[in-house]
Amino acid sequence: MSDKPADAAKDKPAGKKKLVLIGAIVAVLVVVGAAAAWFMLGAQGGEGEEGAPAQHKAAAPKGPPTFLPIENMVVNLADPGGDRFAQLGLTLELADAKTAEQVKQFMPTIRSAILVLVSQRTSDELLTKEGKEKLAQDILREVSKPLGYKVPKKRKPSKDEEEDEDEEEAPRPSANPVRGVLFSSFIVQ
Repeated sequence: MSDKPADAAKDKPAGKKKLVLIGAIVAVLVVVGAAAAWFMLGAQGGEGEEGAPAQHKAAAPKGPPTFLPIENMVVNLADPGGDRFAQLGLTLELADAKTAEQVKQFMPTIRSAILVLVSQRTSDELLTKEGKEKLAQDILREVSKPLGYKVPKKRKPSKDEEEDEDEEEAPRPSANPVRGVLFSSFIVQ
């Protein structure tokens, strides 16, 4: 019987050694993981891909966006004579499903604002790429208002900036969950 307590006493230090060894391995793994994360994030530096600042890359969406189609709209245009109209199909690109539910609550207000915006345009304005882009930006602003977000107006480029038309636009504000306005159909008659 005296052998069993001695064996138990020998096992206790071995058990403590195992715990210390496991703790040391976990600590090393944590340090290696932290160093790898620091290296990967630090490697992006002040600029990410394509020269975009890293802070804008960090604000990029983490998951896929939610798309909310808006029922087609037919609007009389502001052309002289009043015989021109536009039929628009819109889809909103939103950050998540929660934002989609918020937008649905304000849908009558949003549709009304969009109808007013489009009815102020002429067919000549809507038939150009710039006219469609401006309309999309104005619709983005109107959709964001009821949610409490502001979208800055796009400033006119200076003469120096007009030469480089392929230059990317400034990124949209990351706090706004309304990311974009997409045209699913666009008919002007």
